[in-house]
Amino acid sequence: MADQRNANGQPPNGTSTGAVNAYSINLEYFSKRLKALYTHWNHHKSDLWSSSDVLAIATPPASEDLRYLKSSALNIWLLGYEFPETIMVFTKKQIHFLCSQKKASLLEVVKKSAKEAVGVDVVMYVKAKNDDGTSQMDAIFRAIHAQSKGDGNDAPVVGYIAREDPEGKLLETWSGKLKSASIHLMDVSNGLSDLFAVKDQHELLNVKKAAYLAYSVMKNVVVPKLENVIDEEKKVTHAALMDEAEKAILEPSKAKVKLKAENVDICYPPIFQSGGQFDLKPSAQSNDDFLYYDSASVIICAVGARYNSYCSNIARTLMIDANSLQTKAYEVLLKAHEAAIGALKPGNKVSAVYQAALSVVEKDAPELVPNLTKSAGTGMGLEFRESGLNLNAKNDRMVKAGMVFNVSLGFQNLKCGTENPKNQNFSLLIADTVIIDEQNVDVVTGKSSKAVKDVAYSFNEDEEEVERPKVRAEANGTDPFMSKTTLRSDNHEVSKEELRRQHQAELARQKNEETARRLAGGGTGAGDNRAAAKASTDLIAYKNVNDLSLPKDLMIQIDQKNEAVLLPIYGSMVPFHVATIRTVSSQQDTNRNCFIRIIFNVPGTPFNPHDANSLKNQGAIYLKEVSFRSKDPRHISEVVQLIKTLRRQVMARESERAERATLVTQEKLQLAGNRFKPIRLLDLWIRPVFGGRGRKIPGALEAHVNGFRYSTSRADERVDIMYGNIKHAFFQPAEKEMITLLHFHLHNHIMVGNKKTKDVQFYVEVMDVVQTLGGGKRSAYDPDEIEEEQRERDRKNKINMDFQSFVNRVNDLWGQPQFNGLDLEFDQPLRELGFHGVPHKASAFIVPTSSCLVELIETPFLVITLSEIEIVNLERVGLGQKNFDMTIVFKDFKRDVLRIDSIPSTSLDGIKEWLDTTDIKYYESRLNLNWRQILKTITDDPQSFIENGGWEFLNLEASDSDSENSEESDQGYEPSDVEPESESEDDASDSESLVESEDEEEEDSEEDSEEEKGKTWEELEREASNADREKGDDSDSEEERKRRKMKAFGKSRAAPSSSIRKRAKLR
Repeated sequence: MADQRNANGQPPNGTSTGAVNAYSINLEYFSKRLKALYTHWNHHKSDLWSSSDVLAIATPPASEDLRYLKSSALNIWLLGYEFPETIMVFTKKQIHFLCSQKKASLLEVVKKSAKEAVGVDVVMYVKAKNDDGTSQMDAIFRAIHAQSKGDGNDAPVVGYIAREDPEGKLLETWSGKLKSASIHLMDVSNGLSDLFAVKDQHELLNVKKAAYLAYSVMKNVVVPKLENVIDEEKKVTHAALMDEAEKAILEPSKAKVKLKAENVDICYPPIFQSGGQFDLKPSAQSNDDFLYYDSASVIICAVGARYNSYCSNIARTLMIDANSLQTKAYEVLLKAHEAAIGALKPGNKVSAVYQAALSVVEKDAPELVPNLTKSAGTGMGLEFRESGLNLNAKNDRMVKAGMVFNVSLGFQNLKCGTENPKNQNFSLLIADTVIIDEQNVDVVTGKSSKAVKDVAYSFNEDEEEVERPKVRAEANGTDPFMSKTTLRSDNHEVSKEELRRQHQAELARQKNEETARRLAGGGTGAGDNRAAAKASTDLIAYKNVNDLSLPKDLMIQIDQKNEAVLLPIYGSMVPFHVATIRTVSSQQDTNRNCFIRIIFNVPGTPFNPHDANSLKNQGAIYLKEVSFRSKDPRHISEVVQLIKTLRRQVMARESERAERATLVTQEKLQLAGNRFKPIRLLDLWIRPVFGGRGRKIPGALEAHVNGFRYSTSRADERVDIMYGNIKHAFFQPAEKEMITLLHFHLHNHIMVGNKKTKDVQFYVEVMDVVQTLGGGKRSAYDPDEIEEEQRERDRKNKINMDFQSFVNRVNDLWGQPQFNGLDLEFDQPLRELGFHGVPHKASAFIVPTSSCLVELIETPFLVITLSEIEIVNLERVGLGQKNFDMTIVFKDFKRDVLRIDSIPSTSLDGIKEWLDTTDIKYYESRLNLNWRQILKTITDDPQSFIENGGWEFLNLEASDSDSENSEESDQGYEPSDVEPESESEDDASDSESLVESEDEEEEDSEEDSEEEKGKTWEELEREASNADREKGDDSDSEEERKRRKMKAFGKSRAAPSSSIRKRAKLR
């Protein structure tokens, strides 16, 4: 509906009635807002509406110019569309419309609603095409005078918009009639401004969508474009950047926003300024000068977007190699901007907003007060600048919930202290769209970071790194310009691989210093609780002898109630708690005698940990085993079954109790209640699933005040996840997967059913699993097949949109001030950086996010926090290898390393690039290392580890350069079955401690040859594999992987000869 240049949507002026029917007035909104208009008019008639008895609002013809008119704003606010060349006259008893026939037919529907809402009659005056409307205007004035005479007033006061000049024949005639009639004309602009100032929920939703579009254009179009221009040193004009940003607003898909293009427009042409010429007014224009981005330069970019005619605004300042003055000024401005937003609270005066910003500048940088803008912004809505809501020091109006402000603050014409005219002067500007809620302030464009670290770009450090090889080369007496690997242009541009190598060298130095500090402090990280003893309660079957009911027969009895087994020993029934029993079994001999054997848990038993009860009674004598004989096999079988069942139930209960005992106590969930309607997402499945044998049913996820609640229709299936316990939150839409999911990785374990977990996932299957019963192939042009595919696409898109909407609303909730310390935001995996690998047992697609490395489809889930990684070692990297492994070493050395196996070698460069950009130090090796032994060595003697260069023992390049003149490097190719003569026994033993192997050291070659005749295929294969590993030639062929996989699953292999025949047959 939005006209591209006029501020608001308008009905078409086509000839067909079908075109008119495409537009419909929302009568619910019309009634509600018409009532609000008359109520506001009656209550504030004298102070805001200039004591007007009549309101006369005339809307000019449509225009291609970008303009904001209160008459157009009233049309859209009341009717939903702009009605050009239409006159509306509001009296106490009637509403008069003067317009064309087509508009009148569209407005007919409001008659009944107007009568029901405020008790007024709607009168239509239809103007012919070439008529100036004089006769209809005379009729309107007669009605006005008739009403005023009835009220005893001969000269009625007519309110109009004084600042809007008449345009077109109709409005010029109307203006002449107003001035010549016997009436008093008064301006009612203040009344309309106050009426529009407080928005309802529908209006605020439009503002939020507009703000999301502006934020997305800034994030996905403007900033990447500027970074690309600066990085590649392109010459681009401010006007060209403006055009590209404007196209992204008018075509939201370019900014990765799913809004209809016909509903959006620009608030103003996007503003780009640099090179010392700055204008901080919204009326500023982007000139044809080239973008200037040399050292100490400043770039200001501002974007304003509208949705359904409601405005939003965002402005950011980028600093290139900023000096101390620029950095300080920006920090002060950012602090003042946040103070201004903090003062926007219901009940405060508007002047307090600017005063809060001014106080920060006066305190932190008084010398910058003269350069501070005289206003901190304006109110905003259907108009980009709502009159009466200017955030200056003189405005005494009150801030109310439902208002929207463009909080814009800047420093104008600061002196940089350089002689270059392009950066001699600079200005700074920050602007955000802010919605005032009942309790707090919602900065709807706040997701676009304005922190110094995110807007200050530094390129001097890279130049210094480029020059380092040059200085080192000159010191060695060589010509630095002859190194093709270092320099590839006259500008000394360093190759990508060389830059990565230099960055990794710097990371290695920093990592070794960090590790040395941590080890010197006596800590190895956060540690884990593997050594913590499980707390258990005393196992008591009977509290005293009187509770024991002695059976008549001396037979083995099971007391289900007290969880005890009564055994007849020397004529007495002796009770044993079932948890003290380790195993129970029965067997039958040839004489048809049955035996039952019971083995108890006693201290000193292999693989049996000491529980709290055994540690309490260390001097006691324990019964280890007892056997009974019986001639009744049925009774023996029944006893064994009862004991096993009872023991299983008790152990499961005690295990769950022990798990719950280690849980961290969570805060209580505060339900939304009357504060706000909880944000809901319906028909979700949960992983891990709840226990029980009943049919699984989906549930709903709700976002409340301090946490999420997932519940199904069953009372016992409920999970609460506190916001404070969420470490990472992920949203992964279905692209090449079957599910769309939300995943929460927690700080502390919680119980889902009877399972203890740190990962909770909610998902929806976007496609149903369908099995074709016909069995035949279907044509690609089958209409049913095409329709089914379309339905699946629509279902997937709808589910993804529902999840995206939920995520956006929760992100808005998390953006409130009370959650600032939690640093919560849904992270979305970056599929383009993903790679295949085997983190557990099955191959999976592993994807990085901004802060983690995750795999959220297959279970068990994989979530690795990047900040917890010490180093990454890429193993089995070499020529001819199809796959390699990634070993992740954590800062907590007590934590086991994580191995991701079988990563395709084609992903190697991408993984290296990703690790380098995330500042993670990586190494490469040709072998798999025994990391448990390595970490044990480091923790046992950290001083030696530090003195020997820290992690540099993993540096393959350094070790290659040290050994390049040795004999081994000149030997060339050696067959795999020839033992390398240069490898001594000491070297073999040293490598044995670092290289993983499943068997013990090999025996001497003579002993091997003597034993080869009696060895099985498995033993020979294992020895050959170990020999290859020691020689660094782990070929890892596909055949070996298949054999290992078959062995892991317990499958028997075929004989070698048969396997050879099968391969030949397949070929």
